[in-house]
Amino acid sequence: MTELTAVLPAPAARRWIFVVTALGAFMASLDLSIVNVAFPALERAFAHDSRAALSWVLTGYSIVFGALLVVSGRTSDRLGAKRVFFWGLFVFSLGSLLCALAPSVALLIAGRVVQGSGAALVLPASLSLLLASAESERRAQTVAMWGGIGALAVATGPSIGALLITAFGWRSAFSVNLPVALLAWLVGRRVLRSSPATTSTTSSPDFPGVALISAALALLVLAISEGPTWGWSSASVIGSFVASMVLLGLFVRRSIAHPEPVLDLTLFHARSFTVANAAVLLYAMGFFAMLLGNILFLTSVWHYSILRAGLAVTPGPLVVAVVSSAAGRQAAKRGFRPVLLTGFVIFSAGLLWYVARVGLTPHYLSVWLPGTLVVGLGIGLTFPVLSAAAVSSLEPQRFAVGSAVNQTARQVGGAIGVAILVVLLGTPTSAARAVTNFHHLWLFAALMTALAGCLCVLIAPSRGPATPSAHDRALTILVEEVLDGEFIARQSPHLDAAE
Repeated sequence: MTELTAVLPAPAARRWIFVVTALGAFMASLDLSIVNVAFPALERAFAHDSRAALSWVLTGYSIVFGALLVVSGRTSDRLGAKRVFFWGLFVFSLGSLLCALAPSVALLIAGRVVQGSGAALVLPASLSLLLASAESERRAQTVAMWGGIGALAVATGPSIGALLITAFGWRSAFSVNLPVALLAWLVGRRVLRSSPATTSTTSSPDFPGVALISAALALLVLAISEGPTWGWSSASVIGSFVASMVLLGLFVRRSIAHPEPVLDLTLFHARSFTVANAAVLLYAMGFFAMLLGNILFLTSVWHYSILRAGLAVTPGPLVVAVVSSAAGRQAAKRGFRPVLLTGFVIFSAGLLWYVARVGLTPHYLSVWLPGTLVVGLGIGLTFPVLSAAAVSSLEPQRFAVGSAVNQTARQVGGAIGVAILVVLLGTPTSAARAVTNFHHLWLFAALMTALAGCLCVLIAPSRGPATPSAHDRALTILVEEVLDGEFIARQSPHLDAAE
């Protein structure tokens, strides 16, 4: 046997497996926040392309990642997690190379689509490999640490990305993935154990369903982002909206009939699941629009350098990483609604602070920093708890696929939010008008947050039996494991096989 795990003591082998799987999670999570920081540099590099066209660098990744997530988890189970993990590393690296070398926006978007496909393969497979290697009594702690690596990547992404882009240009935001993937492959090929493929007699995952939902979302985003340019009443925009709805209808019909659908519609029989995922969709629309909008404001209105802007937004994600673990524990003890509603109020207050206090004149310490700290606190109290609330009414064996659907809702909401950002920011003719447009963006994010909060009132209150059931114990563990908004510790649809 050539695998290093055959000669290493079990604890050492598990540590190396953790390193490899954590590298995969770090790479995919880092790429999200780095690309936000790179966006102003992309606008300068491709000055002849519209912001609507460049926004597909973000939305293309989100659409493909969200659409493929559930199918990738099932593919990992059927073909073996190790094989799918390595394929994911290869595809993600290929996409990163395409992005780094792209001479045009079209090829850059194509590279991001390939990256999204690779990330969707890497993340569920990496979790499956990690769970299979962990001791049962340390599984929750190990998975929580794995999620913490993703949180660290999101928190440090703006500063790391800003340093790279300042020193080496925007292409380094993509090429940085190549040595990380190479390291994961070199170590992984020695330490990861091969897992047998499932000899299932059921049909294969619903890849045509992936194509339907991806096309439907792409047409919806296209109609929203290009509406101001093409005209909201133009045949192109109306046709895109109509085609999107038709394809969405076909997708729903296929999901009802297919034995392994991309979206398991029976999950929505649970009220809390339906409500929480609708809240995630709305919240993500505002959250991802704000995330990119803040970088654009600092660079275009306050004329911060990319490095300074990256450092300026870093305190917010750091607060999220610190707060979210405690938020999960409080939700497990007190219920979802109190924590969520508190977080939504705080997040909205931070956004309204931006509207009331942020203007043309830069005031970082007295204006921007307090706002970003409040916003970070609100995010830390909401995103991780929403992820757990989405599966709170499901049976434990359905936590995994329920969390995958929740992540899909988040990515879809983010894609729509970025498209709406393009519409709200427009092409202002003066600095004062630009500030007004950003105020509209923050108000939009606050409105989406308020609507999500109203929906969360409908989440069933948590029960507190004297003797917790197996469901309640499993749910408590799940809530406490969720560390941040990007944590996907329960995404693999076949997590229970590793248990």
